[in-house]
Amino acid sequence: MIAPTHPRADPPPPARGAPWPRRALLAAAGLLALVGVAALAIDMPVAAFCQAGRVPKELLRFLNFSEVCAHSLGVATLLVTALVLDRGLAFPVLSWPAVVRPSLQPGAARQRMARMIAAVACGGLAVDVVKLCVSRARPRAIDVASQASALATFGLIPASGSRSDSHSFPSGHAAVACGLMAALAWRYPHGRWLFALLAASAAAQRVATSAHYPSDVCFGAALGLAGAALVLGDTSGTSQAATVPEP
Repeated sequence: MIAPTHPRADPPPPARGAPWPRRALLAAAGLLALVGVAALAIDMPVAAFCQAGRVPKELLRFLNFSEVCAHSLGVATLLVTALVLDRGLAFPVLSWPAVVRPSLQPGAARQRMARMIAAVACGGLAVDVVKLCVSRARPRAIDVASQASALATFGLIPASGSRSDSHSFPSGHAAVACGLMAALAWRYPHGRWLFALLAASAAAQRVATSAHYPSDVCFGAALGLAGAALVLGDTSGTSQAATVPEP
C-alpha cells in the first residue's frame, strides 16, 4: 500500500531588503535640514526659473502625477489600498488611549497600521506648528525677481492677502510625502527606493509649480522623516509577510 503524499508547501519568498533603521531616518532628516540652509542661496534663482514656466512640460506632467503621494486625499487612498490588499494590516481601534499610542492597539496588525498612519501625520502636524510661527510668501504670490534675497521673503505679506500664500515655509506636502515614504518602506522594504523616488518627485513638484522654494521642501522633508522615525522607531514592520489575497 502506497502512503499518500502531501504537496510540499512553497518556501517563503526571500527577503528583499530591510527597513531603514531609525538612526538612518534621523540622519537623513538632519542632512536635509543642512541642505535646506544651504538651499537658501539658490531659492530665488530656482523660483525665478520655475515662475517663468521653463520647466519642461513632460517633466511637469510626471511631477504633477506624483503629487498624489503628498496630497492628503491621495495619501489616504494609498493607505486604504494597503489596508485592503495587505492581510498583515488591520484598521486601528479609535478608543483612548490606543488612538494616540500605536503600541496599545490590540494585535500586531492594528499596531502596524496605526504606526503607518501616525508616521504620515506626525510630520504634517509639525509643519503646521511651524507655519503658525513663521510666515513666508510663496513664490507664486510675489514677483520673485524684485526680492533682494531669500531672507526677504520671510515676513513678506503677499498682495493677494491670502493666508495660504503666506505659509510657504516649510512644505507640508514634502513632510507628508516623506512620512508616507518612510511608512511604506517600513512595511514593504523591497520597494523603499521606489517610494523614495516618488517622495522626491512630489517634493520637486512643489518647487516646479511655484508653491515652494527649495529650502521649504528640504525642511519639510526633514520634519516628515524625523516624525516618522519617532513613530516607527526600531520596530519591525515586516514581522508578518505582506500578502495579497488570491482571487
